[in-house]
Amino acid sequence: MNTTFKKLLLTFAAFALILGFSACKDDNPAPENPEELITTLKLTFTDSANTANTFIVTFADPDGPGGNAPTTYDSIALQTNKTYLVSVQLLNESVSPAEDITLEVEEEKDDHLFGYTTTTNAIITETDVDNNNLPVGIQTKWKTTTASVGNTTVVLKHQPGIKTGDIALGETDVEVVFYTAIQ
Repeated sequence: MNTTFKKLLLTFAAFALILGFSACKDDNPAPENPEELITTLKLTFTDSANTANTFIVTFADPDGPGGNAPTTYDSIALQTNKTYLVSVQLLNESVSPAEDITLEVEEEKDDHLFGYTTTTNAIITETDVDNNNLPVGIQTKWKTTTASVGNTTVVLKHQPGIKTGDIALGETDVEVVFYTAIQ
């Protein structure tokens, strides 16, 4: 073989090899922000008039959605004519040590929104905001009036690029309905 042909053949082989390696790239890369497993939702209530009066309401489903029933599903019991400062905490307790998902929600607060709806005589207001002055809902104020019973729904929405303060938008990361009594 002459030298020019060998060089041409070697160049073609190298080009084919490079093309082969670049064709092996992953066309389905891992999501940029994979969904976290949320096994536990805790609400910490603090009476604004007596900060020593604090209690925690918990929902825990150790194996996540589906599978076994939740192991802890507390009810919310509030007093009439009170104001409670409430913080929410999300955990993944399927790993050890448990992972605090609340920290990730806080870091990505421009893309997340907690929504609270209740059929009781309470008014729930988000007290924390994101970088665009939209509610986040990790911190809230619950103001009760007269006695009532009903349900309170806590939902976390993932709203990357679409957050407007509307809880109807986005994908639901977690949603829990608590039986609630105001007495």
